Amino acid sequence: MTHTLKKLSIAASFLGLAIGAGSAYAADFDDFARVISVTPQVEQVNVPRQECRTEYETSQRQYQRQPERSAGGSIIGGIAGGLLGSQVGGGNGRIAAAAAGALTGAIVGDRVDNNGNGNNQPQPTYESRPVRQCRNVDNWETRNNGFAVTYEYHNRTYTTVMPYDPGSRLRLHVTLTPRP
Repeated sequence: MTHTLKKLSIAASFLGLAIGAGSAYAADFDDFARVISVTPQVEQVNVPRQECRTEYETSQRQYQRQPERSAGGSIIGGIAGGLLGSQVGGGNGRIAAAAAGALTGAIVGDRVDNNGNGNNQPQPTYESRPVRQCRNVDNWETRNNGFAVTYEYHNRTYTTVMPYDPGSRLRLHVTLTPRP
């Protein structure tokens, strides 16, 4: 019996030394906590985007002068009209008919030669060109910032934010240090 007490006494001494020596150092180990709740942390973020469309804009170009008119048609028409008019009537009537034929022939010849365009004024021209119209539009997106995790460890409740959902158990790294 004394031999058993002696062994217990030596074991208790070693245990006391181990406890005393252990209290001077920190202890690290891994353990698990029970997850109570997980709540996604979301935020609204504006990511503007550009909306564009093409419209056609009509604009007036520089006035463009029409080509110079030709006198050739008037001259030929006047001669032809005068010859035809001189064939009609007699005396002074013949002269009047020749003059009227020359005038009418000159007008018809001018119209035929210059495509019936009676003026030499510059004409506006129009052109249609594509114009790209853009504007910025608000584009709200919901983003996940992580998860608020509430867990219980040794009958105490803690909350932390994590980048992922840990599930039903949360692995913890526990560090024990003595208080001074």
